[in-house]
Order: sequence, then structure tokens, then C-alpha cells
Amino acid sequence: MVPSPAQAQRILLVDDLEDNVSLLEAILAEEGYEIDSARNGKSALAKIEASPPDLVLMDAMMPGMDGYEVTRRIRENPKLPFIPILMITASESANIPQGLELGANDFIRKPIDFEELMARIKASLRLKSIVNPAQ
Repeated sequence: MVPSPAQAQRILLVDDLEDNVSLLEAILAEEGYEIDSARNGKSALAKIEASPPDLVLMDAMMPGMDGYEVTRRIRENPKLPFIPILMITASESANIPQGLELGANDFIRKPIDFEELMARIKASLRLKSIVNPAQ
């Protein structure tokens, strides 16, 4: 079921690779989500602070500020509401315990299984509606 535009939930995609963003954007838009994107951690933080999304889908490994550091900064900002953060990684050596400790809610491995991705997004958004019922 595709939400109506009035209830479309906004997802911020954070990835330094244009192809990854384009693919995820197409899939998520088809599912009825409103999509915004950022190519690096600094841009992602600026967008999140200006207008917090309903969920952040973030690459763990990016040049400069990686996804772990962005997650840490989001969680340390008391002005931000609870935002589910799903980290995406292709690395077998990704430090999943560190990411969860810093505040990520879940990890998704590349290559992405899109059925699993959609299930994890929906589960995270359900959690957000419980934690932040007024939003």
C-alpha cells in the first residue's frame, strides 16, 4: 500500500556514490516515500538539523565523515527527535557492534536484498511511531 502524499514519510539517503543513491531513490519513491539525499556526512547533518527526516538510510563507509561519526553526532544532538538510522555496508569487516553502540538501529549488507530493506524500513518506522507518537 502506497501512502498518500499527505502521509508520505521522508527518508534521507546518505551515500557518496551517485549510483547507489539513484537506485535506492527509485525503489523507495516507488514505495511512496519522499526522498532526500546527501553525498557526505557534513551535508547529511545540515539537512537533518534543518528538517529531521522520518528515517536515515546511511552508508557506513564514506570519505571524510563516515556513517559512524554521523550517527554519533545525530544521537548526541538533544534538539533532534528520535530518528531511526539504518546503516548500509558492503564491508565484511564493518564494526556492527560499534555502529549499534553509537546509535544505529540496524545494519543492511550489500548487495541489498530489497524485500529485506523494505521490511527493515517499515519496522524502523513503526518503532519511531511508538517512540515519537506525536510526530
